[in-house]
Amino acid sequence: MKARIYQPSKNAMQSGTANTHEWILQFDPEKGKTIDDVMGWTGSSDMRGQVKLRFETLDEAKAYAERNDLPFEVAPTHRKKRRIQAYADNFK
Repeated sequence: MKARIYQPSKNAMQSGTANTHEWILQFDPEKGKTIDDVMGWTGSSDMRGQVKLRFETLDEAKAYAERNDLPFEVAPTHRKKRRIQAYADNFK
């Protein structure tokens, strides 16, 4: 049971960075998903796959994982730094 700590990326449908400043601890699935023979629905008996814990800082998420003896990995964040420039710079 390994946990992954990451910062969610910006949604493609939003222009702002709302809900991207928090850190999320999510458990990796222990079993694969199964397909129901009759209805064709996808399901799983792994309840930890539904749990997402949210933290304000990375240190809080790491402290929680260490306190509960959870092995974890921190996913790198891929944030582009915005370059602010004037409109007139396009014509230099």
